[in-house]
Amino acid sequence: MKTDIEISQACQKRAITEIAGLAGIEPQYLEQYGNYKAKVDCRLLQDRADRPDGKLILVTAITPTPAGEGKTTTSVGLADGLRRLGKHAVAALREPSLGPVFGIKGGAAGGGRAQVVPMEDINLHFTGDFHAIGAANNLLAAMLDNHIHQGNELGIDPRQVTWRRCVDMNDRQLRRIVDGLGGKAHGVPREDGFDITVASEVMAVLCLAEGLSDLKARLGRMIVAYTYGGKPVTAHDLGAEGAMAALLKDALKPNLVQTLEGTPAFLHGGPFANIAHGCNSVTATRMALKLADYVVTEAGFAADLGAEKFLDIKCRLAGLAPAAVVVVATVRALKYHGGVAKEDLDREDLAALERGLPNLLQHVSNLKDVFGLPCVVAVNAFPTDTEAELELVAQRCRQLGVNVARSEVWAKGAEGGVALAQEVVDLCQQPSQFQPAYSLELSIQEKLEAICKRIYHADGVHLSAEADRQARQLTDLGFGRLPICVAKTQYSFSDDPTLLGAPRGFTVTVRSLKVSAGAGFLVALAGDIMTMPGLPKHPAAQRIDVDENGLISGLF
Repeated sequence: MKTDIEISQACQKRAITEIAGLAGIEPQYLEQYGNYKAKVDCRLLQDRADRPDGKLILVTAITPTPAGEGKTTTSVGLADGLRRLGKHAVAALREPSLGPVFGIKGGAAGGGRAQVVPMEDINLHFTGDFHAIGAANNLLAAMLDNHIHQGNELGIDPRQVTWRRCVDMNDRQLRRIVDGLGGKAHGVPREDGFDITVASEVMAVLCLAEGLSDLKARLGRMIVAYTYGGKPVTAHDLGAEGAMAALLKDALKPNLVQTLEGTPAFLHGGPFANIAHGCNSVTATRMALKLADYVVTEAGFAADLGAEKFLDIKCRLAGLAPAAVVVVATVRALKYHGGVAKEDLDREDLAALERGLPNLLQHVSNLKDVFGLPCVVAVNAFPTDTEAELELVAQRCRQLGVNVARSEVWAKGAEGGVALAQEVVDLCQQPSQFQPAYSLELSIQEKLEAICKRIYHADGVHLSAEADRQARQLTDLGFGRLPICVAKTQYSFSDDPTLLGAPRGFTVTVRSLKVSAGAGFLVALAGDIMTMPGLPKHPAAQRIDVDENGLISGLF
């Protein structure tokens, strides 16, 4: 059996100019990066302002497990399936981060016969967006520390510097450091640390900005520190936003690539959904909606993380509303939630499946009953799934009034996604009563309670003494009405990664709160979640190689 990268490398890709033509993008908007990828000028959005938007379809998933779910694969296959039905469809997805590529997950461009290409470029440097984001982030850090070193005219308290440097790599060694050592000429010594680039507020700002002017304004509002008197210090106070925007002017433009079957796909932005808001850029989504009748997008990790943030943050801030939602699940993953060890998942086990199904059903119920959205369950089929197991999943979903479609896009590409595509087309005809999970008028504590009780089904939320103090401070500073981005484990509805399925009787602990004033939301760190991942004992990087002809292997 061929690996994903072997399938990708065997693909006969079309010229990106041809793909742009399929999407309806005229040559004057296209900036080519070689033969198979390009950036699209944001002027296209202004020139298409009068065109009605297409239907936005969100793809999300059950709580992830080591058994895998295939959300990106399903997203790509669904877009291909829609085109197979004769629909004008485009995908709008996130760019992969180098951290997971070299860490646990490996490549992140879909899989099997449902991939975006060129897979190696997309998984590695692509068009340089993440490098630009990291450079802008670290320029601000350098200007901040230089200001303190050069006399500290703003009165910045070095103990209250909140801006961290970043690198797009899993490197636990950099989580907490002391820098500025070596004497007066080398800076002011202080505690510091790194985040992974996808957790940087610059990433969030780029993904939520609506044009270069908005990008610059958002960058200027970012809070980097506090003075000795407790006053926030912004990037604008340091005069940094202009240079940062200059570094990001090209990164702001969406990237155009293609699927294995020639469907146009925008890949732009890549915030993690467990520690950031987990969606592709507003610019790419809007551009896709102006070009296509159906736009398939995804939100990172499970529906309690990526989908909740997509709906409560991105849709609210950008005025978007999905027409339908696809919830991806596998029989194998549901059996894992039911207590079956990974090595035993190939055996039929209806009892374990029954125990694991509440995880899927809770995600479906949240989307349908809390957010008011029509949804369908896509079962990503494996050869080891039995008809009895597949029928049990369908039966339980029907009891909630939700259909199930079998997805075989990994093995069959567009052909394996036609059934799901038809379900989605039908869903898009149904009325949607989309509403966020909470009102912005609520207090910070009340918004957290709403997320934890309505989405996670927790008994409530507990704020540490530090988080409680920060909530009061942020409210006093005028940030109390912002939406909230909860950073927590992706492996459970709770903040404890060992609580699988649909746990009950738990309380979510928020240990700290901070404001991302440029992005326009508050970040609540729950449980033991960290903003800089580490590598596993045997990282994927050990399997990646390149031969003398430049052919890469081992990405996935």
